[in-house]
Amino acid sequence: MRISELVETTGVPLATVKYYLREGLLPSGRPVGAKLSDYGEDHVRRLALVRALRDTAGLPLASVRTIVALIDAPEGDLVASLGRAIAALPPTVDPAGSGPYPRAAGVAREIGANIDPDSTAMAQLEDALEAAESVGLGISDERARVYARHVRAIAEFDVAAVPTGDRGAAIEYSVLGTAIYEPVIAAMRRLAHQHVARAAGADGAGR
Repeated sequence: MRISELVETTGVPLATVKYYLREGLLPSGRPVGAKLSDYGEDHVRRLALVRALRDTAGLPLASVRTIVALIDAPEGDLVASLGRAIAALPPTVDPAGSGPYPRAAGVAREIGANIDPDSTAMAQLEDALEAAESVGLGISDERARVYARHVRAIAEFDVAAVPTGDRGAAIEYSVLGTAIYEPVIAAMRRLAHQHVARAAGADGAGR
């Protein structure tokens, strides 16, 4: 398809498409003439990825560029590449910070042993737990166990669905899945709160 058709198919403005091309976020099309290029489904999918990361996840272009580069040319083993890509997602943490993360370590033990103690997620968890403590909502051992059990079940389901055989596709799937489904999980939790609270209220009224 021509660039005008790519714009029509994706709904991304022409100026934005050209900007992504200049920035290397969108690969060049296949030359079909002196000034013409042909674009395919890979370009449609890449624009959808960039739009999701920019508009839904709210990532700056620098983070999107990091993720796109890892999708196009994964570095090292898959787990390490996935870790670097996921680390580009919010919430941001102080890049100068480093472990140990005592609060996060205690909660992480409830999740499992195969966790990188220096991962960005550990720093994110430490910040979140510290904020919770500051307002008198420090996480109890019981809450940590309940949360860990359920997030581990979610993780097992998610990891089982990751594409195999193509590291770039696996990274793309994992990053998109994390960015798109985390708001879904948060919204579902709020709906569950509604259901449980109303059910408890109905039970109490019937006594």
